[in-house]
Amino acid sequence: MSLEKPFFGGNWKMNHGPTAARRFVGEFVERYPARDDRTVAFFPPSISVTEFRDAAAERPDLELGVQDVYWEEAGAFTGSISAPLAKDAGARYALAGHSERRHVFGDSDEDVARKVESIAAAELIPVLCVGERLEERDRGDVEAVVSRQLEAGLGRLSSEQIVNMVIAYEPVWAIGTGRTASAEDANEVHALIRGLLGERLDRVSVRGIPIIYGGSVKPANVDELLAEAEIDGVLVGGASLDPVDFARICQAA
Repeated sequence: MSLEKPFFGGNWKMNHGPTAARRFVGEFVERYPARDDRTVAFFPPSISVTEFRDAAAERPDLELGVQDVYWEEAGAFTGSISAPLAKDAGARYALAGHSERRHVFGDSDEDVARKVESIAAAELIPVLCVGERLEERDRGDVEAVVSRQLEAGLGRLSSEQIVNMVIAYEPVWAIGTGRTASAEDANEVHALIRGLLGERLDRVSVRGIPIIYGGSVKPANVDELLAEAEIDGVLVGGASLDPVDFARICQAA
């Protein structure tokens, strides 16, 4: 890893309502003592954000994020939340460009760019997700796809804003499938991302931006992933729903 503090994110997707969120926190804190050598952040569904916040009130080391925002600050946008609303609810992070938002809900690169801009403007930390589909990997288009998504996602930010964000590499074909990119393959793409960031920023700034891996991360493979030089942490989906499994993952590295 390139960072001294690895980043562990748990993306609950459309799981764990308020009751389950409260129960999860109770079980998780019993298994994961507070540590200052890593960042642990949770991304519950919006309906559970404040319940998680209140349940974890005595554990400020457990940070909070939202899974998506709309780029307007407020208005007649039924079903959406804005970055300022997320911040008011206690969030510090917000995902943008997760593959399910891109490929299920149709978020374009421009949509993602506007969301990232709004997250940074609200002084939250954007977690920009990039990654290729299986057919794109098979065609040899990994570099082209990841480069396009990254450039678009950063396109509305200043250098000062870029250094205060997280990049998540999520190969779409490995999300929720049980397949995981090999540690070596993931590391190669992370190195590509860091190189692209280096075209915008100085080397010291680039090394301070966490580039994390998401795609069927489990207790059984997290150590191998984090052993790679360019992988600074993980964004966990299914395994983050189990407090026992996620506590094990957060103790890695």
